[in-house]
Amino acid sequence: MRRQMLLVPAIIAGLLSAGSPAQASHAPRVAGRFTHLVVIYQENHSFDNLYGIWDRVGWEPVDGLRFARHTTQVGQDGTPYKCLPQTDVNLSSPPLPATCDNSAFTDQPFLIDDYIKPADKTCPAPGVFAPNGVLKDSAGAEPGGCTRDLVHRFYQEQYQIDGGKQDRYVTGSDATGLTMGHYDTKNLPIYRYLHEHGHPNYVIADRFFQAAFGGSFLNHQYLIAARAPVHTSPDGLHSIVDANGFPNASYPLYHPATTVKDAQLTQSCGADANPNLACGDYAVNTIQPASAPHGGGPQLPLVDDTKYPNIGDRLSDAGVSWAWYAGGWNDAEAGHPGPLFQYHHQPFNYFAAYAPGQPGRAHLKDETEFIASAKNGTLPSVSFVKPYGAENEHPGYASEPNGNDHLVELLKAVVNGPQAKDTLVVVTYDENGGQWDHVSPPAVDKFGPGTRLPALLLSKAFFRSGVDHTVYDTTSIMATLERSLRLDPVDTRDARVNDLSRALHGFALPF
Repeated sequence: MRRQMLLVPAIIAGLLSAGSPAQASHAPRVAGRFTHLVVIYQENHSFDNLYGIWDRVGWEPVDGLRFARHTTQVGQDGTPYKCLPQTDVNLSSPPLPATCDNSAFTDQPFLIDDYIKPADKTCPAPGVFAPNGVLKDSAGAEPGGCTRDLVHRFYQEQYQIDGGKQDRYVTGSDATGLTMGHYDTKNLPIYRYLHEHGHPNYVIADRFFQAAFGGSFLNHQYLIAARAPVHTSPDGLHSIVDANGFPNASYPLYHPATTVKDAQLTQSCGADANPNLACGDYAVNTIQPASAPHGGGPQLPLVDDTKYPNIGDRLSDAGVSWAWYAGGWNDAEAGHPGPLFQYHHQPFNYFAAYAPGQPGRAHLKDETEFIASAKNGTLPSVSFVKPYGAENEHPGYASEPNGNDHLVELLKAVVNGPQAKDTLVVVTYDENGGQWDHVSPPAVDKFGPGTRLPALLLSKAFFRSGVDHTVYDTTSIMATLERSLRLDPVDTRDARVNDLSRALHGFALPF
């Protein structure tokens, strides 16, 4: 204990002698004692899927797979599966319907690495759609250990969570048994980096949930605006759900008894609506922005910032510098987007204040500018970083280990840069990607929160690493900015969610 008491003053003295905190004393504190916040927003993994074997930090246990409950998955009739049927071409299992006589997959979590290794040639060429994955070593297959993609949509996830039972992920998915797969956490580049000599201290938050049910589009909106956008001309875009709240008739293990429709908006309100689920003109599944760059298909009319503000509007009004950095943005804005550039991952592009020609457009930048600014010490007060599709860890079109490598590169740019001691980095994922997790999300409203996500806080100003069990969701990041800077909340969720201060108080040195 005496040694620890002597170490803390020494650490404080070392940080003060670096000069950085003193130089930043006039800058606004955007997150606790930090004058810079970097949010790296990755893609589509649940906590158990990526961090389930993190196990512990020091003597503190992480709530991972060794504590797992809610592992049994049930069919549409509520009967537990005897084995997990699979649709990924690289997972050996009986064809559907499964007899289980020769299945390698019992009804429990399994290690993906046992079947698809990080360097295996199972990834599609950029822009190639492979609904059930790419057969290992087949013509055109690329290295990276990719799995197939899994459905991750608004009503499907609510069915999968099943009121907190976490037992219908398999039945409610087009990828069936793959929902129960997980990676070898200790073999991930991020885990190795944070356990090598000279690594930054970190906090792993094991109660961090995606703010909204469903996919990337809606959770990017919640990251910056804490709400689902309203569509002002919604004809033909409403979903239709059955008595179980399910909207799709094309999956292998779920068969609705009534007509359903899996569309961009929530179900229409009225006598025919499922009363337990959100209804109205809310955009909840992927829809294109009205501003370029955008893809084909229905578009969401520009969101009016004066009526529905976002955190960028709040920061700008307060005179706080910020930017959204996206991989491949310059090429996309110039009219030649890369084959894996994702338009719905650019949430500010849906708002009127950030349309081409508007002043807010200057806040939308290319990821290359973030890396340069991190290295030369010119980061704005707040940075949101969205990697390009090939580097964001998204199942189906991106390699998990390669995307994790890119994450480490981004972290090193910050941690080794001149602003490191003043900077808090938050790493999290937009949503679970359709993958199971054993921890039940809190019940807040009809939009979420959804499944638990991986989440890390890192800084060179942390004097130790640890685990934080506080309940957070994606809007906790926004709430941290709002409360640190005394800004008005943008909506109701960020007004009442826990901010990240509890994760900072026990780990970051005060200045």
